[in-house]
Parts: sequence; structure tokens; C-alpha cells
Amino acid sequence: MHPVIRLVNRNLTISLNKGFLIWQIVFPLIYIFVAGFAYTALIHSVPFGNKSLDYPAFIASGMIGFNIMNSTLISGIIIWNDRRHGMFEQILVGPFTRSHYILSNIYTIGIVGLISAALITAVGYPLFFKSVEFNFYTIPLVVFASVTGSILFGSIASIISTRLQSSEGFNVVINTAFLFFAFVSTAFYPAQGAPEPLSTAFYLNPLTYLVDVVRAGMFGNFSTFVGIEMIVLVVVALILFTISTKLLSKLEI
Repeated sequence: MHPVIRLVNRNLTISLNKGFLIWQIVFPLIYIFVAGFAYTALIHSVPFGNKSLDYPAFIASGMIGFNIMNSTLISGIIIWNDRRHGMFEQILVGPFTRSHYILSNIYTIGIVGLISAALITAVGYPLFFKSVEFNFYTIPLVVFASVTGSILFGSIASIISTRLQSSEGFNVVINTAFLFFAFVSTAFYPAQGAPEPLSTAFYLNPLTYLVDVVRAGMFGNFSTFVGIEMIVLVVVALILFTISTKLLSKLEI
């Protein structure tokens, strides 16, 4: 078996446990079915391109992007635990190189991102099926968002895990960063009508672009602006991936 495949299998084995799968389903369910219907009394409809979505459909589609981002935390957690428990050194002593380790993390977060997107799509489908407009671009856009978003946010988690030394600092920084990404985005509410500088901050957040691409694919609202968002996602993902790769390649044993 190729070394990268062995490491990917190891990463998935320690990541895709019952606790992780329950968290990936139950946590979004609370937002989709509790917050979604609770806020319907305040938010009757949400504009999205040339369409108008009811709020449960809007938040259910937003949770797909949110869950993709949230699932990539495992990248940072795996690296952090490997460093903390000496597993990183043991892996490099075996028939593995730093390149194998880096590639395995990329494949892991890509696979987990796709699994996460599929789970929330299945769970949230009853809420947005009336608004869905599947077309030729739907699956490619959702897969693109899942893979690109996983690499982007997985790289952020990896960078944080390589730069911090204490577990307290790691937990505070990574949870604060991902909390900001989650709530200062269009995952839960639209940018239109939000006060400045909040609406501007939405578009400084890559999760906004990720969620917009997912919604464009699901609701058939692909536009020039969505195309620009896709380019931004790719560029930011490449930059962050390059940084995280260099940091991992120089990580001291």
C-alpha cells in the first residue's frame, strides 16, 4: 500500500468516529431546525440573486458550507496531537516522508469535506427541495466548494497548529478564528441590509464565498460575481496551502 494511502487511512480512522459523525449531524440540525424555524417569524424571506428563499432553506444551504469549514478542524487537531504525543517523529522514522504526511492531510480534509457536505445536503434537503434548481453546474459547483473550502480552511487550521506551543493557546485561537468565520459570513444571514462595516467584513471572509458558491449550485443562480468568488477561493486556498506546506516542511522534530 502506498505510504500516502496508509496515512490517509490512519487519519480517517482516528477522525471518522461516532462522536465526530454525531457532531457533524446533530450540531447543524440544531441550527437548521431550531434556529431556522424560530427566526422565520422575524425573517420571512431572504433575497438571493434573482430568487427569494424562505429562511429555513437559506440557513440549511448555508450550513453545508459551515459544516465543510467546521470539519476541516480535524486537520489542525491531527497535526497538533501528532506533535504533542510524539507521533509526528514516529511517522517520519517509519517509511514516510514529510511530503507523504502533507499529502495525506490534503486528501483527508478533502474526503471529510465531501462527506460533510453530503451529510448536510441529505439532512437539509427536505427544507430546500422546493427551491432547488438542479442543473449541469450543480454537482461540479458543490464539489468545487467542498474541496477548495476544505483545503483553504484546513490550511488555516494547519498553520495555527504549527505556530502555537500550548494546548490552551491552540484551542483559544482556532475556536476564536472559526467562530469569526462562522458568524461574520452569509452562512446565517444575507449581507444585504447588514450595517457597515459588518457587510464589508462578510466579503473579507472566505466562508462567504464558499457558501455563495454552494447556494449558486443548489439554487441555479450562477453569475459573474459567483465566478469571481470561485477565483478568489482558489487563489486564497493556494496561498494558504503554500504557507501551511512550508511550515510543515520546516516543522522541528
